[in-house]
Parts: sequence; structure tokens; C-alpha cells
Amino acid sequence: MQKTQLFDLDGKVALVTGASRGIGEAIARLLAQQGAQVIISSRKLDDCQAVADAITASGGKAVAMACHIGDMDQISATVQAIREKFGKLDILVNNAAANPYFGNVLDTDLGAFQKTVDVNIRGYFFMSVEAGKLMRENGSGSIVNVASVNGIVPGELQGIYSITKAAVINMTKVFAKECAQFGIRCNALLPGLTDTKFASALTTNDAILKRALERIPLRRAADPSEMAGTVLYLVSDASSYTTGTAINVDGGMLS
Repeated sequence: MQKTQLFDLDGKVALVTGASRGIGEAIARLLAQQGAQVIISSRKLDDCQAVADAITASGGKAVAMACHIGDMDQISATVQAIREKFGKLDILVNNAAANPYFGNVLDTDLGAFQKTVDVNIRGYFFMSVEAGKLMRENGSGSIVNVASVNGIVPGELQGIYSITKAAVINMTKVFAKECAQFGIRCNALLPGLTDTKFASALTTNDAILKRALERIPLRRAADPSEMAGTVLYLVSDASSYTTGTAINVDGGMLS
């Protein structure tokens, strides 16, 4: 009996934003392991290059492209560079995110609000628009938005971040409905508490961590690699009839 090829990504071109560390890096490494040509993207080129070099050293295919998704010009330039270098884009994983403010919602300042919205909503939206246009030209594509369980149940002292992640979940449904006619699927990953630098405000605060773990049946934080398998499913042929959905990977927190 032959092994399934459902998760084979040979010949696919994948862009992963926020891929220089954490969940994004884990996703990029797994997609490359399955044969995809992966574009490692985040704000700092050196950090992206380090991940790309590690992937190529292990036999995978990866290139680095710096892109701050809070900057509209950089979004356009990145997709144009992909068009010129590869001629197509099969997979977009919107993972880069901002969460500059941790505190009571009443003390949110305009700067923190704007930065969070610019990256988490505007950045995801226009990266999906620009990537989606390239996918439309080729008649197929898969977009995965990394949202958060905070988009369902607001996180403690994470008001504006939680609001933007709720918007990402609805955005996923919008793109799924309007882009299906072009062969483009769009789904969302909703990570629970994950042990990353991004989540350090939670994982390094003993009181907050204790409360969080009490709400998680598995009683632990996830490793970033535990998020990657769901993304592989969502961008592969295994999920060819799956679009507009949001998958919780949260240790049972929302169950």
C-alpha cells in the first residue's frame, strides 16, 4: 500500500510572515520539510536569513525577504518580488502580529491601538489582497491566517489584541466566500497559549500563567511546533474541501 501524498508540497511556493521565530518559524520549517519553496519573511532580513539558511542546510528550499506588514509599500514590494522570482504564489500564511500593549483596556493609548490594528487587521487584509491577486492569476491558492483563541474569548489584559484577532476570524470567512470562485481557500489557525517570545508577557508572569493553565485541560503551554501540523493540513490537498473555517489548537481551552 502506497503512502498518501496528500501532504506533499513539492512545487508549491509558500510565503510565511513573521517566520523568523516562534510559530512562524515552526510553520516554515514544516512546509519546507514537505517540499515547499518557502519565503521566510519578517521585519529584519538578518533574522529571516538565519532561518532560511538553516532550512537550506537541512536540504529544504528557502529564501529570505524582509517585510513589515504594517507598511503598505513593503507588502506590495514583497508580492511583486515573489511574482518576479517565482511567477506564482500557492500558499500565504499570515502569521506576523503585533501586541505592544499589555494592560487594562481603559489605559490603551492611540499609538498602541494604531500599531496593533495596522499590523493585525490592515496588514493581514492587504497581504491577503495582494497575494490573492497573484493566486487568482494561477487559478488556485491557500491562505491561512494565524488568529488566536483570544478572538473567541478575550485574553486577560489584551483588549485591543483580542479585538483584532476577532476581526481576523471574520476576515477569514470573507476571503473564503469571495475568493472560492478563483480556486482560493482561506482558513484560520487559533493558537492557544504557546511558549514563544511573543507570549512572554503571559508565560513569564507566574500568576497569569497559573490562571491560564487552570483553564487548559492539557495543563501546559504548547510548543510552537505543535501549531505547524494544522497549518500543513490547511495548505495541503488534505483540506481541499475546507475553507472559511477556524481551527482551535488550544489544549482544550475552548472546549
